[in-house]
Amino acid sequence: MPFVTTSDGTDIFYKDWGTGRPVMFHHGWPLSSDDWDAQMLFLVRRGYRVIAHDRRGHGRSAQVGHGHDMDHYAADAAAVVEHLGLRDVVHVGHSTGGGEVARYVARHGAGRVAKAVLIGAVPPLMVQTASNPSGLPAEVFDGFREAVATDRSQFYLDLASGPFYGFNRPGADVSQGVIQNWWRQGMTGSAQAHYEGIKAFSETDFTDDLRAIDVPTLIMHGDDDQIVPIANSAEKAIRLVANARLKVYPGLSHGMCTVNADTVNADLLDFIES
Repeated sequence: MPFVTTSDGTDIFYKDWGTGRPVMFHHGWPLSSDDWDAQMLFLVRRGYRVIAHDRRGHGRSAQVGHGHDMDHYAADAAAVVEHLGLRDVVHVGHSTGGGEVARYVARHGAGRVAKAVLIGAVPPLMVQTASNPSGLPAEVFDGFREAVATDRSQFYLDLASGPFYGFNRPGADVSQGVIQNWWRQGMTGSAQAHYEGIKAFSETDFTDDLRAIDVPTLIMHGDDDQIVPIANSAEKAIRLVANARLKVYPGLSHGMCTVNADTVNADLLDFIES
């Protein structure tokens, strides 16, 4: 399997399919690059080169005991880009991966990035603070940590079968395959990486990263996202990125890339080709 070794000795797994203009995907917590299957297959069949990596401690990447923070996540993505010699890249990030894209573009992307896409993304800041009073209370994320530490497997099943995909909404078309695939991806990763990653996605302030993004950016968010509420994420991020457009999807969930892939893929392709 293809790996790149980072400067601190961490082996990062990546996929690299097809030829043509490169599009690189950054996955959410606590998943892996497999979460992008619907988008990668869609684009590779249309002549694009698609790349996705497993974040350190996630999926098939090394389960190291260090570096589970956004600075390392962005540097690891940069290591993949440099290893493959990628330029003119469209970077697409979902949830935590959206934060990773923001930090990567701001700190490592000079001369290499063409466009950015943030989908259901965590920036600018999830947790409630004195300067971010509308954020989610710290107790929410403490509950996540407790659940990972005590019964990670059941917690992941509960997330996937409930709020992540909106399967807890009346009349939802529930897919057991989607639930099981989410659980599979999560359980493949390291409990420590997932535990420490909660701090990374909830407490990292991406305000300066968003302000530093100087490429065309598409922000996509479902207005029924129960994991990353739109009011404290996309609706704030759009005011910080100079050259950005926000597209809101009525009634769609945090997991819209999977359960509404046709809609997401069409808009993603339009933006890439614009």
